[in-house]
Amino acid sequence: MAYMIDKDACLGCGSCEGECPVGAISCGEDGKYEINPDACLECGACAGVCPVEAPKAN
Repeated sequence: MAYMIDKDACLGCGSCEGECPVGAISCGEDGKYEINPDACLECGACAGVCPVEAPKAN
């Protein structure tokens, strides 16, 4: 089950990027964050720290 970030909900705060243990999250050109599905461990750490619950399990 891969994680993705709901770009409509993302505030661009970066809390998820700092929490990811493998650096699978980066900021896109639009200022919103995205998850590289090939690097994601599916641990859910990003979802645990997001204030608006933008990271979602697919």
